[in-house]
Amino acid sequence: MAKQPVKKKQCCDDAEPCKLPADQSAEQMAALAWAIAHPARVRIVRLLISRSTCVCGEIVDEMPLAQSTVSQHLKILKESGLVQGEVDGPKVCYCINPEKLAMLKALVASL
Repeated sequence: MAKQPVKKKQCCDDAEPCKLPADQSAEQMAALAWAIAHPARVRIVRLLISRSTCVCGEIVDEMPLAQSTVSQHLKILKESGLVQGEVDGPKVCYCINPEKLAMLKALVASL
């Protein structure tokens, strides 16, 4: 007995016109997505999630990047609000902003 070919649904089968849903969170999501759009920044975020605080030098020690490059990535993460930094004498301690992390997770889950 021959198998019947499986009819694939076309992605454009919908007869209704395309309408962009109203979404007030698009800019928030874009900003947070940009913040983690580089593998080094994803690694930094994961490192900071695993600790309550982290000194910049420790982050540099964990990354195969120059200190100036890590600092640039941290700057982008701070600008997004995903990471917070606090000056502690000659050092800067970084940590995850739990509210922004929760927001990022919720925005991604809502896709």
